Amino acid sequence: MDLTGAKWWKSSRSSTNGGACVDVTGDLGDAVGVRDGKDPNGPALVFAPAA
Repeated sequence: MDLTGAKWWKSSRSSTNGGACVDVTGDLGDAVGVRDGKDPNGPALVFAPAA
């Protein structure tokens, strides 16, 4: 899935201490994207919303 142009934000479940940041995007139609906030150019996982 092409994630170019997706709008990412820091998950409310992310820790502000220790650098455990998770970014999410919900503007993918029937999918939710998740990535490592410390590596925004790295790989991302895509899940169905129910997952």
